[in-house]
Amino acid sequence: MPGVLLLKAHRSEGADMSAEGDCIFCQIAKGDIPAAKLFENERLVAFSDIQPVAPFHILVVPREHIATINDLRRKDQSLLGEMVLLAQKLAGEAGLAESGYRLVLNCNADAGQVVFHLHLHVIGGKPLGGLVS
Repeated sequence: MPGVLLLKAHRSEGADMSAEGDCIFCQIAKGDIPAAKLFENERLVAFSDIQPVAPFHILVVPREHIATINDLRRKDQSLLGEMVLLAQKLAGEAGLAESGYRLVLNCNADAGQVVFHLHLHVIGGKPLGGLVS
């Protein structure tokens, strides 16, 4: 997939992904960079992660540039709800509702956030061990 190779080139060490104009997820949402999209509407885009940690690993991304969870405001409550409900829908369509899936929101570098545009990881398709249960 050509979009995958292009995306990997943009994820370089030390790259500043916080500016809206340079943000790779903003560019994907606008269609400037190709991606394996599973869903899009006026507020959200969902596409395959380029570095999957499980057979099913997608990202749910708001079109609006919000750098981190710390930048959310009260007005964004419905956006977060839409993100979670879309994650639920896509995981269900992938047959993961019964076996299980994980939702992850990372905030800043120490938590593992690499692209500074809010995104929800939807991960499943294999047993997932981890720190929390």
